[in-house]
Amino acid sequence: MDTVDLGGGTIHYETAGPSTGRPIVFIHGYAMGGSLWRPLSARLAQHGVRCIAPTWPLGAHQQAMAPSADMTMHGVAAMVAEFLDVLGLDDVVLVGNDTGGAIAQVVATEFPDRLGALVLTSCDAFEHFPPPILAPLITASRVPVLFRAAVQAMRSKLVRRRAYGALAHADLDALTAEWTHRAVRDPAIAEDLRRFTGSLTRQTTLDAAARLPRFTKPALIAWSADDAFFPQEDGRRLAEALPHSRLEVIDNSRTFSMLDQPDVLAGLVAEFATATSTVSRDADRC
Repeated sequence: MDTVDLGGGTIHYETAGPSTGRPIVFIHGYAMGGSLWRPLSARLAQHGVRCIAPTWPLGAHQQAMAPSADMTMHGVAAMVAEFLDVLGLDDVVLVGNDTGGAIAQVVATEFPDRLGALVLTSCDAFEHFPPPILAPLITASRVPVLFRAAVQAMRSKLVRRRAYGALAHADLDALTAEWTHRAVRDPAIAEDLRRFTGSLTRQTTLDAAARLPRFTKPALIAWSADDAFFPQEDGRRLAEALPHSRLEVIDNSRTFSMLDQPDVLAGLVAEFATATSTVSRDADRC
């Protein structure tokens, strides 16, 4: 696993595919990690693209951020933009899911310079944020000791299943145990998550939605047909708000289409990334 040092702290990330391929950078959701994208990255790498899957500081990160780090939605979006700058990535296809899709919308509308295209899989958008399932944690985030106790509950397989189980048809226990491990055991990482949780507000996605028409680069909305959290209507609304977009619905998948239908999603993203690239990779190698 590679690392990059940003102003707010260290980000760990995984890569797959040739270094000369078009970069695809992923943003996962709340209390999740970059491992979410491994099945998709493995398939996309076979199409010659460069997949970069960071674990953003949303609770599953390996190293606590600096106390001065901006742990709001806007602050994490700024970290994404800084990450792209530090790695010198251009013509990036930014892919978001769940809370990461909302962060991707902020990046696309406030820090779009290094982006070449945007992919939104099932995610938070418009007035449907924060998700109701996070309401108890948002309340608990006002009192650090209560939030810490709430995080400790993630030691239980049953609690994790209740929190994550409806996100995929696939069995998520191994992944969710991995994602919650560090926040459960490291108070500093739990504190990062508490600060982020306390910042969650509907105004973030409403403001991003109002600015989406300004993002004129290509966009793909790849929504899950069986999603229990994110209505298909929001996918349609996102496609309508983005000037150069198309909507695809992925059957037999819940929020985590990259786990339920990785071949289908990989095919959509690979075709989209190839068709919308504005940079000659052959020229880059010369």
